[in-house]
Amino acid sequence: MTVRFLSCAERELAEAVEFYDGERPGLGGEFLSEVRRTLARVGRYPNAWPALSRRARRCLVSRFPYGVIYQVRSDCILVVGIMHLKCDPKRWQDRLAEAVDDPEPPPIE
Repeated sequence: MTVRFLSCAERELAEAVEFYDGERPGLGGEFLSEVRRTLARVGRYPNAWPALSRRARRCLVSRFPYGVIYQVRSDCILVVGIMHLKCDPKRWQDRLAEAVDDPEPPPIE
């Protein structure tokens, strides 16, 4: 299934990669690889992870304290957030509501 990101989720991912690279060169790439593995799991089993709301779910990223918040759409998986686990999950509720009306975001590669 195609995976698409809201632009705010893309920024969160880029910021996290930059943070980890600042901690140790190459660690950002390792984080990105784990996020990609997480997205692959979500693509295979989109309904396997706990619901955060009526339409959104969260899958945890291995090795790092992050979760991928996503919605299962008829034609894609829509990533609405890359969430550090110490953040309040309610922070994404407005974003989840806005995602209903969001125009088609571009697919990731």
